[in-house]
Amino acid sequence: MLALIARRLLQLPLILGVIYTLTLVLAWAVPGNPLDRPEGRRPPAEVEMAMRQKYNLDSFGSFYFSYLDRVSGVRYLRDRLNGSPPARAADGSARVFDLGPSLRYHDRNVNEIISQSLPVSVRLGLLSIVFALVIGLAAGVAGAWKPGSLLDSATLSVALIGISMPTFIIGTALLLVFPVWLGLGRVGPPQGILGLVLPALTLSLPTAAYIARLTRMGMIEQLSSDYVRTARAKGLPESAVVVRHGLRNALLPVISFLGPATAAALTGSFVVERVFSVPGLGQHFVSAVQNKDLFLIIGVVMIYATMLVLFNLASDIMYRWVDPRITG
Repeated sequence: MLALIARRLLQLPLILGVIYTLTLVLAWAVPGNPLDRPEGRRPPAEVEMAMRQKYNLDSFGSFYFSYLDRVSGVRYLRDRLNGSPPARAADGSARVFDLGPSLRYHDRNVNEIISQSLPVSVRLGLLSIVFALVIGLAAGVAGAWKPGSLLDSATLSVALIGISMPTFIIGTALLLVFPVWLGLGRVGPPQGILGLVLPALTLSLPTAAYIARLTRMGMIEQLSSDYVRTARAKGLPESAVVVRHGLRNALLPVISFLGPATAAALTGSFVVERVFSVPGLGQHFVSAVQNKDLFLIIGVVMIYATMLVLFNLASDIMYRWVDPRITG
């Protein structure tokens, strides 16, 4: 287990380096001027020239290596070793992991934007994962308990709808039903954890549908196995057979799916945050792409990539905890 963790952590810088390069190549190739004002107006020529020199925006190579210098902390360490004052943020604090300034929000740093918006997306993502697990596991177990029954057909139909229907349609429907027709909740930016229930439910339904299908298939296979028949022959209660013997082994494909699903949920859903006006990381990423805000695009992608690798590692650890026979 320790060898697995060490190997994955050693691979992390290489993976992030590849993602950083691909993201920057694609972002650089997008048409548009990253120095445009939010209103679409370009700054004066002398101001634009000064900003291009300051941020090394004249060529891809100079921007690539200067930004890599900034993000990796090499610039900070070099200044410390040379005895010169290290680069400092606007508040005077030295930065080791500096994601740079936002080219759209000229008075804000990407570190600041992420530190303010990421917790909102994390709360939304965690709540959606809880909903997805509760709904998906319950539906999968119920469908596998009596395959081919009306209950099984109903859970499969709901899961198919959840997978096929876009989240913006689900979110709009929930907004119409609860805040507009029933008067429960509000239309607009959510307030408090209760305000995140509807966006979390919207974000959870596609994930819950996949979990339900994976759980159902795994449960049907496990409940027809020899060791489950032996447990039933010993007179164990059906609930103990289903939960203790069937569900634990049926969770293996669910656990492997939860790694990337949790990373995606925690970093925020761009569509769901737009529909419910959630001030999370997804909103800033959409704005960054529209305005070619290179620093913010790379910052959000690097955060997402790091979380994806770490949650995949967590799912592998859980995989081995559930089934100790798995090695490597």
